[in-house]
This record gives sequence, C-alpha cells and structure tokens, in this order.
Amino acid sequence: MVLKQRAIAVADKEERRNAILDATEALFLEHPDRMASVAEVAQAAGLAKGTVYLYFPSKEEMLLSLHERQLQHFFAALMRLLDGSGPVGFDETWDVTRANLVRSPGYLALSSRCFGLMDRDVPTEAAVAFKMRVGEALAAAGAGLERHFRGLRGGGGVTLLQHSYGLIVGLWQLMHPIERFGTAMERAELAMFKRDYERELEQALRALWAGTTGAEPAQAAARRSR
Repeated sequence: MVLKQRAIAVADKEERRNAILDATEALFLEHPDRMASVAEVAQAAGLAKGTVYLYFPSKEEMLLSLHERQLQHFFAALMRLLDGSGPVGFDETWDVTRANLVRSPGYLALSSRCFGLMDRDVPTEAAVAFKMRVGEALAAAGAGLERHFRGLRGGGGVTLLQHSYGLIVGLWQLMHPIERFGTAMERAELAMFKRDYERELEQALRALWAGTTGAEPAQAAARRSR
C-alpha cells in the first residue's frame, strides 16, 4: 500500500510539473519576445505561485526545463528510428529533425533564448546538470548513428549531431525575421538574409552529412541512376 501511494504521489508530481511546463510553453508561444513571470505561469496552470516555486526556483529554470522537454521528444523520436528495423539514411533523420526541431512551434526561438539564460541567469549547477543530461542523450544517439553510417567512427556520431545542431540554430538566428526591424529588412542590400530557412537548412545538412558519412546526397544518387 505504501509503495502504491508513493507511486501515485510521483505520478501526481510529474503531472503537475508537466502542467506547469504546458502553461510556460503556451505563454512563450503567445509572447516569444518576453519571459512570463512565475505568477503568470501559476495563473495559467491554475496553481498557487508558491506551488510553482516548489518545482522551479525561477522563471529562467522553467524555460530551460521546457527546452529540455522538447529536446527529450526529439531524442526519443530519433532513438526510435535508430533502434528500429528499417533502413536509416539522411532522409529519415531529416524527417525526425524537421518534425521535432525545425517545425516544432517555438523550439528554435526558445533554444536561442536558453543559450543566453545558461550563460547569465541559470545557476551554474543547474546549467551543468542540464548539459550532462543532454550529453547522455547525445552520446546514445551518436552511437546509434555510428551503427547505421559506416563513415562514422569513434565519437563521429556525436560530432555530426553537434555540427548539425549548430547549423540548425545558427541559420535560424541568421535568417528569421525580427519584428522590430519592420520594413528595414526590405532594403535591397539586406536581401541576402531573406531566404527559405527550411530549404537552405536541408541543403546544408545534406551536404554536411554526405561529407562526414561518405553517403551520397540524394540528388547525386538520382543523377547516377539515370
């Protein structure tokens, strides 16, 4: 009976924690240019402000936890692909990346925000713990890639994922429109920044993976088969 009650208590805590993160996510998507206060999150989640503080010491750590939850969804989807019985190539990994990172509402904006938060506003211990948990998922996914791509050896999978993530976030930061710039971005000399982010990202990632793994890009393979 004690064990059952304890399990229910743990489940209740996880449900409440996710409710707080759901409220945080909804507020962030509504106003990505600002951080909602703990009081705002508490009201949106239907909880007392003090209850929210039991789970998250600050609004910055709430955002970081939301970012980690999104990353967990990506790594879980990637590991299902890598541990499955089907073939895995760039196209399959791109589908997972596009669905869980590129097209996931608010993900790229939150990812960029969290880099700054960890540098300035999140306690070092919490930031390092986050990095360690992400590192564990990264190591598992990297090893999974090495099972499928013969050109990857001895940590090459982790390196490829890190380089890919740099492209995903870096290109978004370079290309996404900043609202406060207004019509200034319409100037001819700034046209180089007005590009199709998703298309450019796919091309850049495809070239990176082809060069790193030795796998031939889809376009080249199609031309050779004609």
